[in-house]
Amino acid sequence: MIDVRIDAYSATLTIDRQEKANSLTEAMLRDLTGHLDDLAGRDDIRAVILTGAGRVFSAGADLDEAKAGLAKSPEWERLSARMATMPCLTIAALNGTLAGGAFGMVLACDLRIAVPEARFFYPVMKLGFLPQPSDPRRLTQLIGAARAKMILMAGARIEAREALAWGLVERLVPAQGLMAAAQELAGDCLAADGGHVMAIKAMIGQRP
Repeated sequence: MIDVRIDAYSATLTIDRQEKANSLTEAMLRDLTGHLDDLAGRDDIRAVILTGAGRVFSAGADLDEAKAGLAKSPEWERLSARMATMPCLTIAALNGTLAGGAFGMVLACDLRIAVPEARFFYPVMKLGFLPQPSDPRRLTQLIGAARAKMILMAGARIEAREALAWGLVERLVPAQGLMAAAQELAGDCLAADGGHVMAIKAMIGQRP
């Protein structure tokens, strides 16, 4: 349910469980982390693009597994931590709605682009779950504390244009051009030396 394609210094990971709105099982989380581990160990990957198949990026946790304890699994944090520490440019190409626990890996990406039809919501308050530990911090860094509370505490459903205005995504792109736009954003990194990509990413990530 995770498709991996490697092409000219970039890798694309596609979540493909369309019959379940690309909802995530624990096995899928482990697979995503494992694929990222493998890509991080290669010296020919300058960019990783994360996307979904169909019209939904991911509905979050598989409902059956969530009821059985998936919402509290450490695999969510392992995945987002692995994404956050990738030694290359990471881009989330959101082909549709982003919901729930799927926020974690997306917030951990360097860049986020989305189709205009995308919606964003994280209904942890309504469902009685806590968000994954790193998600509130990363969300607050992107959009500020009050807007993070709008999503996590007030249960706001954010339209794509509002997400763009808030800084939750960097760009809106029509569906037919989404992947081309992601590749274009990665273009300079794909043409650069891997060490140069890592050095600039580390400089941006430094805190005073």
